[in-house]
Amino acid sequence: MKLSIVIVNYNVKYFLKQCLSSVFAARQELSDGTRLELDVWVVDNDSVDGSVDMVRSDFPEVHVIANKENVGFARANNQALQAIHSPFLLLLNPDTIVERDTFVQCVDFMRQHPDCGGLTVKMVDGKGNYLRESKRGFPSPQASFYKIVGLTRLFPRSQRFAAYYMGHLGENDINEIEILPGAFLMLSREAYEKVGGLDESYFMYGEDIDYSWRIHLAGYKNYYLPTTRIVHYKGESTRKGSLNYVYTFYNAMAIFVKKYFTGRNARLFNLLLQTAIWLRAALAGLRRIAGRLVVPLLDFVLAYGGFALLKGLWEGIKGVGGDYYPPEYLTYIVPLYILILMGCSWLQGGYDKPVKPGRIVKGMALGLLLLLAFYSLLDESQRYSRMLLLLGSLWTMAATLLVRLVLSLLHVKGYALRARRRGKTLVVGSDEETARIRNLYAHMGLPAENMLGTTDSGARHLQDLIRIEHAEEVVFCGKDLPLQHIIGLMAELKTTGVDYKIAPAEGDYIIGSESLLSPDELYVTELNTISTPTARRAKRVFDVLTSLLLLVFSPLLFWFQQRKKRYFGDCLKVLVGRLTWVGYTGHPGVFAPADIMRRPSPELQERLMLRYMRHYRTSTDWTILIHNWNKI
Repeated sequence: MKLSIVIVNYNVKYFLKQCLSSVFAARQELSDGTRLELDVWVVDNDSVDGSVDMVRSDFPEVHVIANKENVGFARANNQALQAIHSPFLLLLNPDTIVERDTFVQCVDFMRQHPDCGGLTVKMVDGKGNYLRESKRGFPSPQASFYKIVGLTRLFPRSQRFAAYYMGHLGENDINEIEILPGAFLMLSREAYEKVGGLDESYFMYGEDIDYSWRIHLAGYKNYYLPTTRIVHYKGESTRKGSLNYVYTFYNAMAIFVKKYFTGRNARLFNLLLQTAIWLRAALAGLRRIAGRLVVPLLDFVLAYGGFALLKGLWEGIKGVGGDYYPPEYLTYIVPLYILILMGCSWLQGGYDKPVKPGRIVKGMALGLLLLLAFYSLLDESQRYSRMLLLLGSLWTMAATLLVRLVLSLLHVKGYALRARRRGKTLVVGSDEETARIRNLYAHMGLPAENMLGTTDSGARHLQDLIRIEHAEEVVFCGKDLPLQHIIGLMAELKTTGVDYKIAPAEGDYIIGSESLLSPDELYVTELNTISTPTARRAKRVFDVLTSLLLLVFSPLLFWFQQRKKRYFGDCLKVLVGRLTWVGYTGHPGVFAPADIMRRPSPELQERLMLRYMRHYRTSTDWTILIHNWNKI
């Protein structure tokens, strides 16, 4: 008996490797004693992370289709399905791990239920939590509306409001369902022959809903089998809460509506979906605006109150009346002072998370120096009080720090003034594997001194150790523990709130819930220092200011340019953000880091680019721009 498995991959090499390892470890005997033969296909959508080479070297028995472009999920699956003739077919995501008995249980179930056209299993995430998309209902107008506006989350077990996830059905009960998840979608050959391939109109999202409904319309049943589990790392990940996902989901549903709804029903469905989309978009926008403006507004209000209070006190000390300073002082001058102070703090990263008081102090000090410099240039009639300016600026700094202190005491995420003490890492495996994991952590520059090993893999023992040792991370050693046992432990220990990771028997990487620890990944992170919020902001401010200066002085500078046709165009493109003055990987620019030298070799160009990205400074951009001032 043969089962063909199709895995569509896109730049998830390490997840794919672990997935394939679990797949080939699941070659078991069926209930009649015959061995299940696996026929595995990987369709790669033009990955750049070495996925194809890894599969060909580590899993030579796998059929590989290497596309030269990202053709989408549906088309990639169809490429393999058209070449397969097995009695059972499975569409499997690369970010999954299957149990040893997953395939045999599924095939046995489908053989015992001839009416079963499609089948899926219970899915848990990388922390052992049940994933609701393991079973879904037909996306009717009402069900889709309830999901998008959030009523499904509020009433997760309601047959009406949670119909999208069939919340009224138990997660541990075998049931007939309507929609199968694309992460694990098993088909019978008979159903596939009748239904055909996936609809390639869907690029991402919606193709599994469409295909499941076609199976249903063809007269077959879709089943949910929770007697076996898989880990789906990404699952209903955080990106699905984003506005981008909401629009993508709507576009997929729009295709679905055109196919399966007509007349009044189609208009009603589209009206409900668009209403839900705009409600979700409005809520997301308001939440984003509130999240960004609440703290700055609080800073501003406290700073203004401090300036007003200091004005009254200073007038009392000097023995002058309450109208000594003109009305415009509090109406215009003080708000301008505060905005300059807060702006300088923002430029120095004072509003970045996690909060760092040093950046606030540095930014405010810079703002005070800037204000004092302008103050000295003003006419005597416009100088209100140097002492009030100094005391008000110090109060603004103190009030800003006080706000952060209160938020830190309230445990608001991102505002902790004190680094939380890192809990222990519990390694479940042999002493040899524990030592290997410790060395791997140390090699990647991660703390390894709080690492504790245990050879006892019992759930109760681990539960006690996690509690007693205050562990915040558990690493399971794939060399010592079967994946089925690991998945079982993750499901049993899910209430502990710790992060679970798996260290494969081979390789220098560790995979966790939506995370990956490997030397390669950390090296990339190190090179992305230019991508930090502070660096991006400084670079953008530099681009805008220099573009404005170059436009203002263009009557003089233009005549010295070697590329006159590009002068104004490049200035405007940089000003609106289409270009940057000094480009780097993934971000086109007018110049490159290597333009500081004459005819650098390709090797030197690469080294200069890496150095630029790793140690970004705005002074570097300024030096490169000055060096090429007549080549703009």
